[in-house]
Amino acid sequence: MKEKNVFKISIFSYVILERIVNIPTFADQITAHILLRKIIHIDMDAFYASIEQRDNPDLKGKPVAVGRGKERGVVAAASYEARKYGIHSAMPSLVAMRKCPYLIFVSPRFDVYKEVSRQIREIFYEYTDLVEPLSLDEAYLDVTENKKGMVSASDIAQEIKKKIKTQTRLTASAGVSCNKFLAKIASDYRKPDGLFVIKPSQAERFVEQLPIEKFFGIGKVTAEKMRSMGIYTGLDLKQYDRTFLIKTFGKAGAYFYDVARGIDERPVQSNRVRKSIGVERTLENDITNTFGAITELYRITQLLQQDIDRLGVKGKTVTLKLKYHDFKQTTISHTFAEPVSSFQVLHEAAKLLLHKADLEGKRIRLMGLTLSNFADSANMQIRMDL
Repeated sequence: MKEKNVFKISIFSYVILERIVNIPTFADQITAHILLRKIIHIDMDAFYASIEQRDNPDLKGKPVAVGRGKERGVVAAASYEARKYGIHSAMPSLVAMRKCPYLIFVSPRFDVYKEVSRQIREIFYEYTDLVEPLSLDEAYLDVTENKKGMVSASDIAQEIKKKIKTQTRLTASAGVSCNKFLAKIASDYRKPDGLFVIKPSQAERFVEQLPIEKFFGIGKVTAEKMRSMGIYTGLDLKQYDRTFLIKTFGKAGAYFYDVARGIDERPVQSNRVRKSIGVERTLENDITNTFGAITELYRITQLLQQDIDRLGVKGKTVTLKLKYHDFKQTTISHTFAEPVSSFQVLHEAAKLLLHKADLEGKRIRLMGLTLSNFADSANMQIRMDL
């Protein structure tokens, strides 16, 4: 009996001490541990192509590809009508046209896409400041605590979808769950114009039946490796322990172990640290000589300089990327002692890197230039448009 009283006094004293020095109490720690986030993933439906169909009624209901319909062209986005033919982004234009002879190519209008993206972003900020853009057409929102005091994340997602439709005449799909991984999976589940919720109690079972190709973070090469190991679903992946997965897949193995159980503790990050700025161009015709390469390099450096000036950054590392006619590629880098940002310095460095590349007998089909390793003052958090 005496020992029990001593224990009560000790706990009481510890709680008082916690309050004085602002240490979380046992109860606070437990509450923080079990508190589930309310995460929404919004993904616009065929964003670029849908904008083109919206602005040009003649394109409605037709297979549309945003990009250059030329020999060197690549599909940047495809309408749902085009996707029925197996056409998707990053597909070479010639392949796309073979799949669908009636495919309509439309030149991209990135200024328009960015403006629409800005409109959508403003809708998000009506509900929360915890918005993490992934690109112009998708973002995570943490609405655990939101500006409108709404309890249901599903209701918030529904409101956002309606506002996007009203203000932009475009549709979006939404996924709602307790973490980023599940929310992103959910947004893709009932596209287009879908809304799908994965409740915490459903998460593990839902992931178990999910094909590994549907896992965010598992690309084509990794999926092939997993299938060779007999891993076809989340349940199959769940049979392997963390140590084995890390040994087999590196650091990503720990992530695979967690998400196979529906676990993802990554917070929504409202600002993202930009680590590099890059420009690359697929050329209309192969470059076969040094003069042509230097001329193209001048144009690319100019484009890179525009982004550097716009963002006001300086970096120490310049990287030249070359892709040849056989699709093999090489990257060569140079790191300065001090951060640089001037066009003259960047262009001279790029020319030196070009001379280091072995161009003998090769034809260049793509050229790119990147500045990275930013100075501390420039390694700022930059809010991406969405």
